[in-house]
Amino acid sequence: MTPLIGIIMGSDSDLPTMKEAIAVCEEFGVECEFAIVSAHRTPERMVEYAKSAHQRGIKVIIAGAGGAAHLPGMVASLTPLPVIGVPVATRNLLGVDSLYSIVQMPAGIPVATVAIGNAKNAGLLAVQIIATQQPQLLEKVQQYRKSLSDSVVAKQEKLSEIGYEQYLKSMN
Repeated sequence: MTPLIGIIMGSDSDLPTMKEAIAVCEEFGVECEFAIVSAHRTPERMVEYAKSAHQRGIKVIIAGAGGAAHLPGMVASLTPLPVIGVPVATRNLLGVDSLYSIVQMPAGIPVATVAIGNAKNAGLLAVQIIATQQPQLLEKVQQYRKSLSDSVVAKQEKLSEIGYEQYLKSMN
């Protein structure tokens, strides 16, 4: 089956963050590919990946990067596909540097950006984009959203039933 979502990262150290996007694709049954594509250490590989992705059937690219975090923006400048950036947390600046690098794109080259370290939301957004053209997948997204709502209702019922002190104890 042809992958519909490309998940790329600047380094293998980004994989612990980016695995959440992969897990979302697996949960929804959407084929994805994943690769290490460094904007700084393998720029030719990055250019080839970005330029060829749509020709290979990819519909959305999720790009995670830390520090200077040029990967999402550079890929977005080279592909007609939507790009979702995942700022990866860093040791010194905790990912704020990554966030600013990804979110501050010039007009004309958008990168949708999720919260620092939130590759799960990037995966969900990519799945939702694909679901606009796939009714069965859209139904799965709607069921997922309903399960989130049901979970909150169940938590409220438990809180009302046992009180806040017991509820807090049960959370540990």
